[in-house]
Amino acid sequence: MQLDLEFIRQNFPAFDVPSLQGQSFFENAGGSYTCVQVQDRLARFYRERKVQPYAPYEASRMGGAEMDEARERLAAMLGVQSDELSFGPSTTQNTYVLAQAVGQWLEPGQSIIVTNQDHEANSGPWRRLADRGVEVKEWCVDPQTGLLDPQDLQALLDDSVRMVCFPHCSNVIAAVNPVAEITAMIRAAGAYSCVDGVSYAPHGFVNVSELGADIYLFSAYKTYGPHQGLMVIRRDLGMRLPNQGHYFNEGNLYKRFTPAGPDHAQVAACAGMADYMDAVYAHHFPADATAAQRAAKVHDLFRDHEARLAQPILDYLSNKNSVHLIGPAQAKDRAPTISVQLPIPGEMAAEKLAPFGVMAGGGDFYAVRPLSALGIAPEHGVLRLSFVHYTGADDVDRLLNALDHVL
Repeated sequence: MQLDLEFIRQNFPAFDVPSLQGQSFFENAGGSYTCVQVQDRLARFYRERKVQPYAPYEASRMGGAEMDEARERLAAMLGVQSDELSFGPSTTQNTYVLAQAVGQWLEPGQSIIVTNQDHEANSGPWRRLADRGVEVKEWCVDPQTGLLDPQDLQALLDDSVRMVCFPHCSNVIAAVNPVAEITAMIRAAGAYSCVDGVSYAPHGFVNVSELGADIYLFSAYKTYGPHQGLMVIRRDLGMRLPNQGHYFNEGNLYKRFTPAGPDHAQVAACAGMADYMDAVYAHHFPADATAAQRAAKVHDLFRDHEARLAQPILDYLSNKNSVHLIGPAQAKDRAPTISVQLPIPGEMAAEKLAPFGVMAGGGDFYAVRPLSALGIAPEHGVLRLSFVHYTGADDVDRLLNALDHVL
């Protein structure tokens, strides 16, 4: 089974916008196009249901029902209970709130582990716990490859460790970390895991239960939805951590780590992400299945399509003496977020690509720590070429042609 790209693009209004014709979008890691199902739900909520939800009158009742639908359907796709999924204004904000809860929960002499492979959102908030006297250990990447070695983590796991925070994949190195293997190690050591899935989730929703993650975070605006952060907190940990919400919501798991009221319209619109994933499944697969099974099939469909497109780009860059490809050279081992170090700054390279119809990004991408670990000056940065499943062979051809002129 191969992805029907024509059908996929019919679900994204951006492909019909005149100003975007002749353009190929290669900065999806910074935020994806939004699917029509999300756009329609968001517009309908603002038009028909923009009232305080959960009251007895019809507009309010329907608004609350849509918010509940979003949580229930997405949780089912992620293989968790509906109250184990909550929404917040961004993954950065969600991580900050979680770090505050963990800091209150830790006892003297206990420690956490972070990596230097992360985007700063899943690094900085945890590192700040050192100001409270928490020991923060660092699981470091190989300075040549940028990869994390699970055996290095094993050496750090002792009786003091209570939490390990690491990425499913980095937003610049892009190697897919063996999450299930790592979470099993963490669990065996008596600690909990926090997995930053922001850079992986655009390439397919995962089954959090099968991965074994105690916390899994990602961003809706990078998975075809509105600007929201989604976080799964498994019940065992979620009910142990101190409540960060209103005291009278302490018994409600999905409200415990949302100090402010949610954005009702955007939460409701997230149900459109589930609509889209179900539409993709129904178009490609005839048999019915559970929500988690449908998500798994679509995940594999996306990944297979992306790998076929990524390999020619990786081969091209690997054979260029003037560039340094960051991360694995094989598409199966990474997300299609391809960063390269060039003789010129990354931002300048992105500017040079724009006249050729290639929308790409350059800079440090809040990945100052991993770039520094690789010996790359953050101010020089990298050129990042990131794409998702609605990208086609025509886009790859345009990119390679542009790179021929720029590199």
